[in-house]
Amino acid sequence: MDEEPICREGTREVIITLPREEDARESAALEVEVDRGVATYPYPLPEDTAEDFLDGRKGWGEAQNEGSSPSYVEIAANPSAIVQVKRDGEVLGEARWSEVREQGCVEASPRVQLEVVERGRNWVHTKVIDDATGKPVPCRVHFRSPEGIPYAPHGHHAHVNSNMGTWHFDVGGDVRLGQITYAYIDGTCQGWLPRGEVIVDVARGYEYEPLRTKVEIEPGQRTLELRLKRWRQMNEEGWYSGDSHVHFLSAQGSLTEAQGEDLNVVNLLQSQWGGLFTNTEEFTGGEMATDNGDYIVYVSQENRQHFLGHLILMGLKEPVMPWCSDGPGEAELGGTLEVPMAEWADRCREQGGSVVIPDLPSPNGEPASLIATGRADAVEMLRHGTYMHGEYYRYLNCGYKLPLVGGTDKMSSDVPVGIYRTYVQIPKDEPFTYDNWCKYMAAGRTFHSGGPLIRFSVDGHEVGATVQLPGNGGTVEVLAEAESVVPIHTLEVVQEGRVVASAEETKGTRKLSLKAEVKVEGHSWLAARCSGPGYEQSVPHFDGWGRGIMAHTSPVYLACGGEWWMFNQETAQYMLTLVDGSLHYIRHNSRLHLRGDITHHHGEEDHLAYLERPFLQAQEAIHRRIHQLGVPH
Repeated sequence: MDEEPICREGTREVIITLPREEDARESAALEVEVDRGVATYPYPLPEDTAEDFLDGRKGWGEAQNEGSSPSYVEIAANPSAIVQVKRDGEVLGEARWSEVREQGCVEASPRVQLEVVERGRNWVHTKVIDDATGKPVPCRVHFRSPEGIPYAPHGHHAHVNSNMGTWHFDVGGDVRLGQITYAYIDGTCQGWLPRGEVIVDVARGYEYEPLRTKVEIEPGQRTLELRLKRWRQMNEEGWYSGDSHVHFLSAQGSLTEAQGEDLNVVNLLQSQWGGLFTNTEEFTGGEMATDNGDYIVYVSQENRQHFLGHLILMGLKEPVMPWCSDGPGEAELGGTLEVPMAEWADRCREQGGSVVIPDLPSPNGEPASLIATGRADAVEMLRHGTYMHGEYYRYLNCGYKLPLVGGTDKMSSDVPVGIYRTYVQIPKDEPFTYDNWCKYMAAGRTFHSGGPLIRFSVDGHEVGATVQLPGNGGTVEVLAEAESVVPIHTLEVVQEGRVVASAEETKGTRKLSLKAEVKVEGHSWLAARCSGPGYEQSVPHFDGWGRGIMAHTSPVYLACGGEWWMFNQETAQYMLTLVDGSLHYIRHNSRLHLRGDITHHHGEEDHLAYLERPFLQAQEAIHRRIHQLGVPH
């Protein structure tokens, strides 16, 4: 025989280049067939050069190559094998494997070039060391060749789910940010690395300097040490980070990824998605923590209704059921409206838990009623946008104190836990515990971060405080500072939603600060925020949502000559309209069982009256405020 009938060689990496621009731009996947061997799926390589990548946004991903050239594939074949490159069944080019190997680079056709880039490889044990402690530190890592071919640590993916969707699928242990899949490790990993030049990309949340650099792997080398440097220790300053909104990870997986992102708290939420119930088995009614107590996972719930809204229930000791209501896509097919969100909030509060309205204001049925009746401890911002900011400011300007929290709504592997996170300030004479984190979140001692770490004070008072001024107001001094491992362009102080002080660096920077005097003529609030050019034009992360890099504090409230209050008649009427709309939905559109056929979970005879009650309470609360202020309506 001229050759073995069965290929006995290992795979070699081959880069596929499509010289014609129209072929290269085409997003349809390439197919590689080998008649006497095997080939992996081909994957697009980065469009940027290695040098461009090294100068890019370290540790936080890379733009996805949406085309199909260059791509890479791994091939193991007999010398006589024919390698074909196809798209939608059409052969774009073919070459004999022996020629590809011997020549290194061949023109398979005018439309296809094949190049072998295998340089040999070593099985390498890697340690990532905290530069201050000298000990391995949990983080996420990515290794690649100069061409961009990924080398995942053993046990991890080079491409999570082959770069396809991952909703409730393949969610834990790895994360994809655009082109790059990162592996979460405990500070150690092992696996194949190519000989010669290797590019590493390592990150650990927002308080460590990301590391993106070249290393050299010599023949025979079996170990590699990398070092991460912490540039900020927020815990020592009394601030503790958390993600308000995570789905589908296991409790242990949440703890692993929390440590990899240096995230102190993960709120892992049970929920229902039609007939699918998730994380049921994870609930214990208590926290799960690392031995040193620095990282905590608490399994609670997100209860959801498609029209009235969603609600995060933190710190539950017992489940609050039913989890979802009134049919798809939240509850079961044909399901009836069994519970308003107010009932969920009340049951959570009875257990000593905290209630957060996620992704304010969507869905926008019951949030206004919850806010009017004081059932919401905080509101969450999942994305950077004018609409979300406007809704938040609207309620503040109507006199409702609402702390701001950040969360991810992580449901897939293209969202890192804590890419949007909440920093909560706990007094230095009190310990970091989950209960204290929730307590001071509800007290408004928070800022939302999608990268920047922001400080803000008004006459020396920090976020969440109420500053007492004379009845005629006065002038206050505001100090704001933002530092970030990802670029920021604008730092602003807003008063009642209006910009009253700002600092800007049009080219982007890592640090901005400002000091200003702000005139106060009556009850008011101030907050600090930072983001991209002009603030509203945010620079997107490479996560699946393309969330904007930003930070925003909860307010400092300014009370003039007495207890703080504010009122806006337009917002009050807006809230009444939402309450009326929800009542109309309940009475005329929701699916309900016939009266007398059902004994409901609440045990009341009149189910419709039970559903209407919190909305009638909200109407009364809003009208009471209007009448107390003597506002005609």
